[in-house]
Amino acid sequence: MRILIAEDERMLADSIAEGLRAEALAVDVVYDGDAALELLGVNDYDVLVLDRDLPIVHGDDVCRGVVESGASVRVLMLTAAVTVPARVDGLRIGADDYLTKPFAFEELVARIHALCRRARPADPPMLERSGIRLDPARREVHRDGRYVHLARKEFGLLSELLRADGAVVSAESLLEKVWDQHADPFTNTVRVTLMKLRRRLGDPPVIETVSGVGYRIP
Repeated sequence: MRILIAEDERMLADSIAEGLRAEALAVDVVYDGDAALELLGVNDYDVLVLDRDLPIVHGDDVCRGVVESGASVRVLMLTAAVTVPARVDGLRIGADDYLTKPFAFEELVARIHALCRRARPADPPMLERSGIRLDPARREVHRDGRYVHLARKEFGLLSELLRADGAVVSAESLLEKVWDQHADPFTNTVRVTLMKLRRRLGDPPVIETVSGVGYRIP
């Protein structure tokens, strides 16, 4: 899942991003509304965490832009306003959910996961294929009953390959879904991480390379 955080309080934005990355989410961060609209125009996000009082382009206008574009990204609006009319206005503009500051990080994570489930087809309780069993909620992986410890990016790659249900997933798609905007599109980080993932999963090899196309779990 890929998240965009648009928040002008830099310490807060960076803190949220750090916490979400620890949850194995790919996170991009911007500090004004103009930068948010720019990234929304070039990347596919599952959830936008949007501060309402952004500089340059107001958060309300960013939200309106999302609605007018027809993008599938879900909007979680953040604000210091606590009145009911203020929350209603945000929802009328097009926000999918609303969270007032200050907030508990655990609640923010729960709301993001709930919106992610609405932004894409819901995952089954378990992702299973070719002897691999992945529990998205517990972030646990087993192969043929054996527990497999995975690093965050390895877990993200495996999740995307299992969600594809046997279809081929390109390296570009994996890079977009599992990494953030700082990932070099010309890097070999996907190949290196897949190599580590294959080693952790053990023999016989279960991830196929489809030459010139991508990867799949048949």
